[in-house]
Amino acid sequence: MKPLSRRALLKTVPLAGAALLVDAHCGLRGVWRTAGGVAALGDRRPDGSEAGTPPAVDPLTDEGSTRHATHDRLRKIRDFDGTFDDDYFLSAEQCELLRTTAARLERAVGVIGHGNFNLVSFDELLGFARRYERIAAFAPRELEFLEEIFYTDATRYGFFGPKVLHSLTAAFDPRDVERIPSTGHYLLRGEPLERYRRIRRDLGDGIFLTSGIRGVVKQYQLFLSKAVETGGNLSRASRSLAPPGYSYHAIGDFDVGRVGFGLRNFTAEFADTPEYQRLIDLGYVTIRYTETNHFGVRHEPWHIKIA
Repeated sequence: MKPLSRRALLKTVPLAGAALLVDAHCGLRGVWRTAGGVAALGDRRPDGSEAGTPPAVDPLTDEGSTRHATHDRLRKIRDFDGTFDDDYFLSAEQCELLRTTAARLERAVGVIGHGNFNLVSFDELLGFARRYERIAAFAPRELEFLEEIFYTDATRYGFFGPKVLHSLTAAFDPRDVERIPSTGHYLLRGEPLERYRRIRRDLGDGIFLTSGIRGVVKQYQLFLSKAVETGGNLSRASRSLAPPGYSYHAIGDFDVGRVGFGLRNFTAEFADTPEYQRLIDLGYVTIRYTETNHFGVRHEPWHIKIA
């Protein structure tokens, strides 16, 4: 797909502001509540920073503020499903695009299949949408919305991990992935696959792969679905799921769970299982998102770090 001319701009401009004013459509309007009232996006504070973004902190001159920022980030990841005054929300117009785009992605999952959807590229998704009436082609405004989500700097709404995929149309080479039987998921060959096999050898059949490699499209589906659930609160969504382009699942990380534990494998309860303790005791397993991680993401004891 031909890049939009706005792409470079979207790397530095936020989607919409953070906020407290209720909008009848989807959540909240793009405003920032300050001690002196409400400032519109684009306005400037006395320190020169833009309203709608958290005030900048200079660690060399404001050590106390740095400690406060770290404490605030930890507070947010511990209450990851909470809503905070400086959270970022989509505008009412963007929320409508969010709903229609997320629904189209869900229909695409039904057509393509859950396992294959992990590998499908953006260009392949567009091809499926054009060919299958059940999905239907993306509207131009939906495509612009998807590009805006991908190319906006996620630190604007509180995700502080590095971007690992810089191209919206990044695709996997089928020769580089391997399907894991009985899971519906795939792993990259090399270190990810070898690490998983080693874990299985050491822990046995009581542990299994719950999520492997995920491309941009799959991450869109997960992230936008969460954003719908949060009423357009991108900050809250990003505390549970990396935005598209930022997920380490695209370059090797994977999730594991305890057989028979169901959805609790994706909660803090997994850290209380014997399987988790044995994982840690192995010595060669590292958890990506710890309880004190600096990414702005909730604790994920199930997420195995590879890259």
